[in-house]
Amino acid sequence: KRSSIGLWAYIWGGSPVPQEKAVETVAGLGFDGIEVAAYEPYFCNNTSRNRRILRKLYDDNGLERSGLAAPFPSVITTCNGEYLDCIKSNLDICTDVGIPKLRVNSAESPERLPEGVDYKTAFTNAAKNWNSAAEECAKAGVSLVWEFEPGFLFNKPSEVITMVKHVDHPNFSLLFDICHGSMCAEKAARQMGEKEILPGGILEFIELCRGHIGHVHVSDSDGTLHDGETSTHAPFGAGQLDFDAIMPAFEEAGYEDDWWVIDLCFCPDALTATAENKKFLDGLISEYGR
Repeated sequence: KRSSIGLWAYIWGGSPVPQEKAVETVAGLGFDGIEVAAYEPYFCNNTSRNRRILRKLYDDNGLERSGLAAPFPSVITTCNGEYLDCIKSNLDICTDVGIPKLRVNSAESPERLPEGVDYKTAFTNAAKNWNSAAEECAKAGVSLVWEFEPGFLFNKPSEVITMVKHVDHPNFSLLFDICHGSMCAEKAARQMGEKEILPGGILEFIELCRGHIGHVHVSDSDGTLHDGETSTHAPFGAGQLDFDAIMPAFEEAGYEDDWWVIDLCFCPDALTATAENKKFLDGLISEYGR
């Protein structure tokens, strides 16, 4: 496995760290790559010039790219054509910056449906948009991965599995964030209606996702929500997860990609925390990622 870290950690949580400083720090710690954050202030205008600047910054620091996280509209209420326009805009970034994966989410509240939309329609609209998006990404040679989480609609384990099967496209898979997986399977965090907790917890959830995991984010979990919204991405050792059981479970579930990506989203001082988290990830790679 190769090590990466999401650059959004240096935007949210504390005062934004200049991207150049964040990238130089990550490179100096020996990361193999970064996960690009197409959010302000790191990325303000999607122009060819700005995309070239990004690529040069990462290349000059010897960092490959594991994926792209970018803002998306609602997958439920946005018409198919408009959703594809957003996909194409982000594919321009992937193509010009050299990024192999594009991450999406539902961008809808997990606890209520949009006004005038029933559950079946919401689910069908999402699957239709993501199927079309996966096809568009395939044309560009980019994988489409969906990150489920407590903060967005469709966060029950059964919904996650049903959705990926309903989208039914070989270029669509799951971004399994370990912190989110734990909160969804073990805490039923922010689930709409009847709560769904898996007896086997996150390990059962990973097994249910067998053959459908296309990307992995790694962080600890202390079992809480950040500001009541989404999973608290705790630094390694500050949570309660058993990585000695979790990391081998991904291989057993058929995860074949070579990236493990640290996610320190909303960490108050992510830049300082990066070094210790990199050491922990290196240990996981040495033990389970060879």
